Amino acid sequence: MYNFQQNQTIYPEQNPPSTLIDAALIKAAGNIYHTHCEVHPEITGYASGVAIHRENHRGKVIFKSQPVLLPEERFIPLEQIESCVY
Repeated sequence: MYNFQQNQTIYPEQNPPSTLIDAALIKAAGNIYHTHCEVHPEITGYASGVAIHRENHRGKVIFKSQPVLLPEERFIPLEQIESCVY
């Protein structure tokens, strides 16, 4: 009998991202969001958060509730940005 598992690729299970977010990421996301609000005051209040790269802390303001992220990005919700004092 032919073994069907011979040519199958086994992918490692993806672990869900941890619930704790690095304080430096939150601070960088806050800076990105506040800069965006200063530059574009006419669209303030429509953002849902910031998508930020975990290593270089570059990011962009997101206006969707369920953003599609790259593997190295993390979504910081606006509620978490505004609730943190740094």
